[in-house]
Amino acid sequence: MYAIIVTGGKQYKVSEGDEIKIEKLDVESGKEVVFDNVIAVSDDNTLKVADDVKGAKVNATVLEQGKFKKVVVYKYKRKTGYHKKNGHRQPFTLVKIDKITM
Repeated sequence: MYAIIVTGGKQYKVSEGDEIKIEKLDVESGKEVVFDNVIAVSDDNTLKVADDVKGAKVNATVLEQGKFKKVVVYKYKRKTGYHKKNGHRQPFTLVKIDKITM
């Protein structure tokens, strides 16, 4: 059984027991979070979408808050001596999917 959820402007295909890194949620580690925005749910061989999954929810537990690896942004313009180096570390939340309910 799997579900497709939307969080942080992105879609994730999740199953029970999965650990996924999503956009940062303002929730402490160890707390439970519920994803209401479910697009589709699949049982063994049937896929339910739209109005069939209106009441579907995905329960998850927050494992940790962290940051991804640094992405280096390097700007350069030739012949002018212009160099600029920046870095960015995007924050994430690691969650473990506990239960998918219809």
